[in-house]
Amino acid sequence: MKKFILPLVLVTGLILASCGYRSPYVYSGPDQNLYITSWHNRTNELLLDAKIYQSLVKWYQKSGSIKVIKGKDGAQLILAGEIISIDLPSLSYGSGNDATEVKVLLTVRYVLKDLVKDTVLLEVGRETWTEEYKVGASSSESSDNEKKALGIIIDDLSEKIYIKTLDILSKQK
Repeated sequence: MKKFILPLVLVTGLILASCGYRSPYVYSGPDQNLYITSWHNRTNELLLDAKIYQSLVKWYQKSGSIKVIKGKDGAQLILAGEIISIDLPSLSYGSGNDATEVKVLLTVRYVLKDLVKDTVLLEVGRETWTEEYKVGASSSESSDNEKKALGIIIDDLSEKIYIKTLDILSKQK
């Protein structure tokens, strides 16, 4: 019985390895230099563009083959975007018509371009991201909850752009 366990484990491992599974977070193609522009911020939310930039850089640092560079010179790819709007509509009301839950709506657009081939790889003309948060007992608690909700949106947006980039680049190989 013991003689069959090792071969069984090896055969199972080979079958799983050959099934074609590919992690969406890994890009193993040729090295690429990516320039991320500072996104134009049409809102009154200060430093929102910087937060998106930092989140995008954090995600792209996960790839060993895509390097974020500070200038357009030497870049094969460029990612540009714009923060169109941010809105905070109330979702539910408690006694006395006080808002108890609010939703952050962040609308953006972005484009990923291959500078070498002069082609647009990804273009999203308008995309709205939402995240709900509870209104706190104090204004500072509500403000903290709003910042957390906006942070979730920014991280989710950055992850989506990163994964789409990897998917597009993987298909070009």
